[in-house]
Amino acid sequence: MFMRKSKFRHVFGQALKRDQCYDNIRITKSSWDSRYCDVNPKYVAVITEAAGGGSFLVVPLSKVGRVERDSPLVSGHKAAVLDISWCPHNDDVIASASEDCTIKIWQIPEGGLTKSLTEPVVDLVAHQRRVSCVKWHPTAHNVLLSAGSDNKIYIWNVGTGEVLNEIDLPDLPLCASFNFNGSKFACTCKDKKLRVFNARTGDCLQEGAGHAGAKPAQVVYLKDGHIFSTGFSRMSERQYALWDEKDMSKPKEINELDNSNGVMFPLYDADVNMVYLCGKGDSQIRYFEVTDEEPYVHYLNTYQSKEAGRGVGFMSKRGLNVNNCEIARIYKLHNSGLCEVIPFTVPRKSELFQDDLYPDTPSDTPALSAEEWFAGKDADPIMVSLKGGFVSTRKDALKVVRRSNVLDKMPSRTSQAQSTNSEAAAAAVLPPISTTSTPPDEHVSLPEGFDPKEVMEELKKLKATVKSQEKLICGLEKRVATLETQTSEEEVKDD
Repeated sequence: MFMRKSKFRHVFGQALKRDQCYDNIRITKSSWDSRYCDVNPKYVAVITEAAGGGSFLVVPLSKVGRVERDSPLVSGHKAAVLDISWCPHNDDVIASASEDCTIKIWQIPEGGLTKSLTEPVVDLVAHQRRVSCVKWHPTAHNVLLSAGSDNKIYIWNVGTGEVLNEIDLPDLPLCASFNFNGSKFACTCKDKKLRVFNARTGDCLQEGAGHAGAKPAQVVYLKDGHIFSTGFSRMSERQYALWDEKDMSKPKEINELDNSNGVMFPLYDADVNMVYLCGKGDSQIRYFEVTDEEPYVHYLNTYQSKEAGRGVGFMSKRGLNVNNCEIARIYKLHNSGLCEVIPFTVPRKSELFQDDLYPDTPSDTPALSAEEWFAGKDADPIMVSLKGGFVSTRKDALKVVRRSNVLDKMPSRTSQAQSTNSEAAAAAVLPPISTTSTPPDEHVSLPEGFDPKEVMEELKKLKATVKSQEKLICGLEKRVATLETQTSEEEVKDD
C-alpha cells in the first residue's frame, strides 16, 4: 500500500504526569455542547460547577498540581457559563458567555487571581436568550462575535460596549469561526445548514446543506479558504467534511469515522494546516493534515488514552516549547476533575530551530483597530517568528469608553435630588437655627447630647460628598452641552 509522505506522519502525543497537570477541578455538569476549557500562553481557564450562578476557574500555567477547593473564581454571571474565550491580542483578557443572556469581559490581574473576581470590565447586553458561543476577531482589536439562542449573532466593539452588527439567523446558531483575516465567518445552525457570512455587513455569502444528522455540527474556517466541519450523518455516524467557501453545494470531501454519539470538536493549527479531532466522551484524539491533493484530508495518526474526555482546550503556537519540537498542546478535561496536559511533538535529532515545523505565526499585536475594521479595512494577522521563543509585548489594561447616551440629558433632576439630599443631611446633623438674632453676650442653649466634635466630623463628610457631586454634575453638564452641539450641527447638515 502506498504511504503518503508527510513530516507529521510520526507526530507523537505523550500526556504529562498527573503532578504536571491540574487536578481536583469541579468541572461544570452542564450538558451544553461546549469545550468548557480555553488556554493561552499565561493561563488555563475551565468552566466550573457553581451554586446559584456561573463561574470559571483561571489558573496560571505554572501552578500545576492539585487545585484547592477554595481557589478564587471568576464569578459574576447569574446563571451557568456556557463558553469562554481568551483574547488573542491580550493574554489577560477573557470573554464569557452565559445562560443569563449576557457576555462579560474580564481583566485577569497580573500573576493570576488572589481573590474571586466579580466585577467585569464591561457587560455586553443585547441577546434576549442564553448566549452559547463567543469568538474573538483574529486581527481587529477588541472585536467579538457572540451567538445566542435568540437566533442572532452580534458583532461587538468591546472597547465601547457597542453592537457593530446584528445578524438574524433562521434557526439556533451552534458554532462560528472567523476566516484568516476576519472578513468572513462560517456558522452551523440547528437547521443543519452551513453558512458563510460577511462579518461586517451580515450578508449571507454562501449556504450549504451541511451534515444531515440532528446532533450539533462544529465548524472551523481554514487558512486557505476551505471550511472544515464535523457532524453526524442521517444514520447518526460521526463524520467530517471539507467545503470550498466559493461553492458549498456539496462537500469536497466527506468521511464517516464511527458510531459514537459525542460531539466532535475540530482544533485547527493554521501554521501547518493540521486538524485535531477531540470528541466528547472519547478516549482518543485523531489528527489529520489538510492539503491541496486529493483526498484533501489525510489521516495521520491517533492518540489513545484510557479516560474519556469531557472538554478540551488548545494552546496557541505562541505558548509551545519550540526547543522540544512541540507542535501542539491539548488540555483534556476528565470527568474525575483532572485537566490533563498532552504535548504533541515531531521527533527530530537536531537541536536547531526547525523552520519547517514553525513558520511565522500570528502575534499578539492586532493589525487593525475596531473602528478601522468596521470602516471597511481588512488585514492579515501580524506574523512573528518563534525562533528563540515568543516574547509577549506589554499590554495595557482593557479600557472601555462608553459612547454618550441621549438618556444622559437628565442631569437637572438628578442634581435637584442631590441638592435636596444634601440639605436634608445638613438638617439632620446641625441643630435647628433660630431666625431671631441673639445678643453676643447671651448664653446660647444647645440641645442635650450635642457634641461639637461629632458635628465637625459630619460637616467634613458632607463637604466631601457635596464636592464629589458637584464634579459629577459639571461632567454631566459638559456631556449634555456636547450632545446639544452635535445635534444642532446634524440638524444644520440635514437642512
